[in-house]
Amino acid sequence: MEIQTELQTFNIQNVDILAIGAHADDVEIGMGATLAKYAAAGKNIVICDLTHSELSSNGTVEIRQKEALAAAKLLGIKARFTLDIKDRGLWNVDDNIASIVEVIRTVKPKIVFAPYWEDRHPDHGNSSKLIEEAVFSAGVRNFMVKDTEAHRASSLYFYMINGFHKPDFVIDVSEYMEAKKQSLNCYASQFIKTTDSVDTPLVNGYIETVEARERLFGKEVGTFYAEGFKTKKPIVIHNDLLGGSL
Repeated sequence: MEIQTELQTFNIQNVDILAIGAHADDVEIGMGATLAKYAAAGKNIVICDLTHSELSSNGTVEIRQKEALAAAKLLGIKARFTLDIKDRGLWNVDDNIASIVEVIRTVKPKIVFAPYWEDRHPDHGNSSKLIEEAVFSAGVRNFMVKDTEAHRASSLYFYMINGFHKPDFVIDVSEYMEAKKQSLNCYASQFIKTTDSVDTPLVNGYIETVEARERLFGKEVGTFYAEGFKTKKPIVIHNDLLGGSL
């Protein structure tokens, strides 16, 4: 497990949000503006990339690590982990589950985010199920992983990477969409077409399509931009429906 350096110092066991992706840039695509919003509110946030993205059509592992660090710093992320699960090897097996459990038990997040399970890229769907298994196993006392102790996150939510799906809830990110776009622009190897680029969906106006999706989500709820999420259990509302405290 590798921890990106040069990020902010904080108590690594006081994490509010752990956002997990299969590859560097997954989290930024799905919920970069939400992370920027919560970071600006003083919340401690950690990103975990499950692979080194070594099979990427464009860029190298070294380039993508630098891009990931730059994007995280821009969003105000406290730390970024990179696991050694093989790219295209995100299978639901014990070793992979244990690697993610170790991260969860190390940072002890209040909530965890994972990719939505319906996605054109198989790694995203596979990682969704793998993370769900790990979140559950992390709370099982007798699921032994090194010298870690059980930790149960309060919630697991799913962010969208590719595609447009009806969200179960959205977060107004109108003030943070620019930060999201800037974080995506950090990944020049993935989103900028050059003479050396392999032609992929990512280098053909991908950032613009992500922005359009968030604009549509915002339109649905009367804001300029929103990011959409899926959940497998109901959301608890702690304030009343008029926005006041009960």
